[in-house]
Amino acid sequence: MDRLLAGGTVNAAESGKGPPLFLFHSLLSDRASFDAIVPELSTSFRVIVPELPGFGRSQPTGGGLAGVADRMAEAVRDAAGGKEAIVLGNGYGGFVALQMAIRHPGIATRYVLADCGAAFSEAGREAFRNMAAASKAKGLSAITDVAMRRLFAPEFQAAHPDLMADRRAAFLRTDPEVFCAACDALASLDLRPDLGKVTVPVLVVVGQHDEATPPPMSRELAALLPQARFEIIPGCAHVPQLQSPRLFLDVIGDFLPATNSATA
Repeated sequence: MDRLLAGGTVNAAESGKGPPLFLFHSLLSDRASFDAIVPELSTSFRVIVPELPGFGRSQPTGGGLAGVADRMAEAVRDAAGGKEAIVLGNGYGGFVALQMAIRHPGIATRYVLADCGAAFSEAGREAFRNMAAASKAKGLSAITDVAMRRLFAPEFQAAHPDLMADRRAAFLRTDPEVFCAACDALASLDLRPDLGKVTVPVLVVVGQHDEATPPPMSRELAALLPQARFEIIPGCAHVPQLQSPRLFLDVIGDFLPATNSATA
């Protein structure tokens, strides 16, 4: 079931019953990247999977990553309805979730930050600048191969042609202006000075072979957060919940609170 949040500006899918659990998707993908894990999560949680601002039927917003985080905070408040919320973000969605945690203390009781960090290396910043420049000059199709390599290792791509065709099509549906604005925001991002403000428990996970946000980024993030645990997901790249959903669920399972969805 889809519903509109944040004054009708954010479109989200909702399923299940229990405490609200929000899933924020990555920049190079869409909310369908969570399809493999939603059925199991929705047996214990009310799972809300929004399209981030500018994606799908959600309206874009200005103000850089802070503006996106503020819009998503409004959406979380709307959907949570006063209940304690959990937020899981992957990639760009993880950066949005982290910025939201900094700017809106108390909006969630715990976070899972998958394949993100607090700041990119200079090489990482340059990669975003290059992707934005190439997409502006030639369109998203010019960087589709680069985008897919940042999501999945070549061996995985070769072994899963149907999934890759679906992921390429999803990427090409991205609004180019929204994509470039996100690249610009990530290229200049440095949240390290504000990480002390995030005082709730955080699970930081990263795919072993993630080239987009390499494991050292996530390790640094976990080390700087007051209450963080760090896990590497073996054999995976930037979207472990899609590449190896069972393993991803196992890794996050004991961090998520035990629930009784019948009474929640």
